[in-house]
Amino acid sequence: MIIAIDAMGGDEAPKSIVDGIERFLKEDSETQIRLFGPQATLEKLITPSSQVTLINTTEVVSGNDEPVATIRHKKDSSLVRAAADVKAGKADGFLSCGNTGAVLAAGIFIIGRIKNVERPALMPTLPTVISGKYYNMLDVGANAEVKLSYLTQFAQMGSIYAADLRGVKNPVVKLLNIGSESHKGDSLHQEAYQKISQISDINFKGNIEPNDLFKGDADVVVTDGFTGNAVLKTLEGTMKTILYLLKNNLINGSFTTKLGALLVKGSLGSLAQQFNNSQFGGAVLLGVNAPVIKGHGNSQPETVYYAIKQVKEMIKGQTVQKFKDLY
Repeated sequence: MIIAIDAMGGDEAPKSIVDGIERFLKEDSETQIRLFGPQATLEKLITPSSQVTLINTTEVVSGNDEPVATIRHKKDSSLVRAAADVKAGKADGFLSCGNTGAVLAAGIFIIGRIKNVERPALMPTLPTVISGKYYNMLDVGANAEVKLSYLTQFAQMGSIYAADLRGVKNPVVKLLNIGSESHKGDSLHQEAYQKISQISDINFKGNIEPNDLFKGDADVVVTDGFTGNAVLKTLEGTMKTILYLLKNNLINGSFTTKLGALLVKGSLGSLAQQFNNSQFGGAVLLGVNAPVIKGHGNSQPETVYYAIKQVKEMIKGQTVQKFKDLY
């Protein structure tokens, strides 16, 4: 099992990437890592070994680079070279915490779309208010506009992933909409409701409204990339704002408030951990010919560690092959 990793993607790269790799390798003695980046820089952080191969690259993809142009013109970048490694069969999966658009472009145009999958979708794993209960949402950015057939395929792929990677038996699939009734939303969502409900291998339970996403009523939530991305950023911003305001009010409150803060410190820590997305790894690009994981731009070593495990589990479980068999 071989994983190609872009060492230069992310705000804290390459150190956070390397630190995450080293944590992973302490637990795994079989998986091989092909790490792409400036060799002189990487050699200062990690020693090549039987499990780690360093591949020298001369270019870096920045957050401002235009995705498709990057694929065409920065062919010796760590991101493009790592994706090309998978295309060439030298690696089984790809991980980058870099430019989201460039990762999507590399996955679609270099690694390639699965035959008969109309559009790949970007899908993260998200928390709920129920401890240990998560859900997947797709698409969150790969397709701003969608067709009915895209949504049905998203539902199928998301359901397979939830069962395969998260071990959910008969995952509950719901369609993100402005109301729970089947007639709510525009014509596309009404048609999608009817179409997905007719697919026998999907446990479709109707619509879900955005305010119910944290309740844990769905294992997979299907939507278009524009809406999904806006909802995802709203959820992330809301969680951070609430935790910040709570902490700020407790610290700056009266003596009684500060005393109360000490008493609930443990519970607040558990709450913060429950909504800490580090443990979920990265977002998966579903519908391409190999596992492709996009880590968050500000990924810390813990996130990188979990993202590598995520790639490994997809390879081990042959999740991509299950998508291919479906179509």
